[in-house]
Amino acid sequence: MSKSMRIVSVAALALYAAAAVAQDAYVVGVTGAMTGPQAGILAPVVEMAGAYVSHLNSRGGINGKSVRLIVADDQGEPSRAAANAKKLISQDRVVLLLNTSVSSTYAPVVAEAKRAGVPLYYAGAVCPKETYPPADALQYCSTAFGATLDSQAALGFIGKNSREPVRLGLAAMAIPVSRGEIDYAEGLAQKLGMTPVDKAITPPPTPDYTPFATRLKDANPNWMWAWSPWFAQVRTFEAMRRIGWQGRYLTWAHLNAEEELARIKDPDFYVIGTNAFFEDNLPIQAEIRAVAHRGNVKYPTTYLTEGFIVGLVLETALRNTAWPPTPAKVDAAMSKLKVDLKGLRGGPLEWTKDNHFRTRQHYRVWHWDAGKNAVMRVQDWQAIDVARQ
Repeated sequence: MSKSMRIVSVAALALYAAAAVAQDAYVVGVTGAMTGPQAGILAPVVEMAGAYVSHLNSRGGINGKSVRLIVADDQGEPSRAAANAKKLISQDRVVLLLNTSVSSTYAPVVAEAKRAGVPLYYAGAVCPKETYPPADALQYCSTAFGATLDSQAALGFIGKNSREPVRLGLAAMAIPVSRGEIDYAEGLAQKLGMTPVDKAITPPPTPDYTPFATRLKDANPNWMWAWSPWFAQVRTFEAMRRIGWQGRYLTWAHLNAEEELARIKDPDFYVIGTNAFFEDNLPIQAEIRAVAHRGNVKYPTTYLTEGFIVGLVLETALRNTAWPPTPAKVDAAMSKLKVDLKGLRGGPLEWTKDNHFRTRQHYRVWHWDAGKNAVMRVQDWQAIDVARQ
């Protein structure tokens, strides 16, 4: 490192330390899709994380200091996310930046975070490959779903639950992360001896899913696998049912999946996910209800696990960050983090120097049981060890 770079680094650390002492708080920033098309599955994460931070502060904060969470709405637009990240880093002097938005916002936010050396935490937003081993030094993710691993688990379930050869239909949205996952699933299906029969890629503003559903139905799949935002997954399914398709449909369990299974009431509509449903009635889920009530969170309780996990991660990482906090200290704490999720997932959330996703990913599958008139589990936790993907 050159002398000039060392001077800049020392100056930056001094500025962060001075800002932290002046504010007397651990300052964390969020750029999130609080409004816009994806707000329904992203804003609940931020609201619950905010309620957790308020709960934490009411108990004395972290190491005697409060946590200040600054939230900026990017509406899922890359330019807004970039402007938010720049302001949060340069003006608010955050020691940690959260992205709770769509994947198209990632590149500009990553650029701002890397330029300033601030750790970036994908909280509710899909985990990018940079968080998988070998992980980027500054990028972390606790979000339930994970590219490639989800398709591995989904196709594993389909294979185990098929007595006849699998003719697989695939559905995605025309956004990079969704399309990439379904392309991966198509190749994986062939390796597993399944026959991919068609793949529908719907544009984000799709008023009518019937043409896509018709094409898929005509290909005659006996199973479907969809991995995209919830509304695209479920509208494709409902359109296929309206035109008479009778096969089985597996899709990702987004925040609203538990509630939606009860609305749809179709035994052959399955969801796969890594967060426990509230049917488990765990003690930690009672705590989620209590914290959400005190924080006046407006979303259904079944939407809030992801945001509560964000709160647990923030508490653990910041508790292991010595005062005064700096981005480098927070990054060091996050690179050796282990959080007991108390049953919210199949195991702890653990990050290491080379793995900023998790060391093991555990999956469950649910559907609507018509006989019991309830949402029921059809597969308990199945673990996948997370290695280089």
